[in-house]
Amino acid sequence: MGIDDLVKQAKAAVSGREEQAKDALDKAAEAVKSRTGDRQDAQIDSVVEKAKTYLDEQQKK
Repeated sequence: MGIDDLVKQAKAAVSGREEQAKDALDKAAEAVKSRTGDRQDAQIDSVVEKAKTYLDEQQKK
């Protein structure tokens, strides 16, 4: 199983559940932030926003 197969499986799992995935991203980000220093908060927020944007783009296809 290659990375392409994993990506396809992930897309299939999220398809139609984008809002749930976004909520999960928010919860995961908060969990990570609670265990790291404040210096990483901006990076974590940036990654989460990029992931949400990607989900939005996939939803439009």
